[in-house]
Amino acid sequence: MRAFSYDSEHALLLLGRLDGRLVSSPVADIWLARARLRGAARLATMAGVPIDTRDLQNWISGRTLPPRHSEGLNDPLSIAALFHFALSAADDGGDPVARATLNVSRQLLDDRAEAAIWAPDDLVRFGPLWREVRALLDAPYSSPSLIAVAERLIAARHMLDTPSTEAPVLTTADGRQLRLAGIRQDRGWIIACHLPLALQRAGLGLRLLPSLVDLPRLLPDGAGKLVILLQESLAQRAAEGLTDLDRLESQMRRLPAMLGVTRRSKAPLLARLELAYPGLSRVAVARLLDISHQGATKLVAQLQALNGAQRLG
Repeated sequence: MRAFSYDSEHALLLLGRLDGRLVSSPVADIWLARARLRGAARLATMAGVPIDTRDLQNWISGRTLPPRHSEGLNDPLSIAALFHFALSAADDGGDPVARATLNVSRQLLDDRAEAAIWAPDDLVRFGPLWREVRALLDAPYSSPSLIAVAERLIAARHMLDTPSTEAPVLTTADGRQLRLAGIRQDRGWIIACHLPLALQRAGLGLRLLPSLVDLPRLLPDGAGKLVILLQESLAQRAAEGLTDLDRLESQMRRLPAMLGVTRRSKAPLLARLELAYPGLSRVAVARLLDISHQGATKLVAQLQALNGAQRLG
């Protein structure tokens, strides 16, 4: 462990800095909403259904159907199912800010209903595995360290690698029956879904950080090798998270002067929502802010005009 202790300390330092700043940041809710989408996009790539964060934003904002919905049987699973699993994995009932942002997300797009419509078979196929991995990574850890997290992740991989008794049976021409091994390459994303949970339960963070889902598609056999990969990915993602937090806080500081509105105006609230979910439809704005469609149209137009004036200035 001595060989990577310094790098582990550096990764955990960045992780702790991000975690600590989110405690008092005025844009923690926006950051978490954006982090969920980034994490879901990374999980989709890992699962073999690559998409971009913008694809999810377009779907949530009501501009498109689920990403890759037309690919059909060519994809190992539906984005609708994966997005539901990703959001559910980031659901921490003990974090009121995270719960509030999840409620807003589900007001815009109910991932549970969408998954039931677009991917009922995927819910049945992956749901039990998702719950088993969650239970394993939610259990107490031996120490607050990356090595303890790595050991648990490898244990989860071994659990997923266990051949299923429900694997398909092939009958050959001479009457023999062969049970086919299940395809395992598309299951690593299930473990990655719960990496934020593992980090929190191991004592390495205060809350679930849903963008920290980077894992190799095939985990190495040794915990030491996995720690090296974890420290690199955590340092990179934590640094990116800090940069995004800086940018959001800077944008929020400029909002009051940019908007120039009364305290009763809902323009600042819409501006916050737009930072997390760009391009919200007027129907979504009316529903989220509890205003009429006419009021939502005026509010969206006002914000668009202010944004245009700011760019010209």
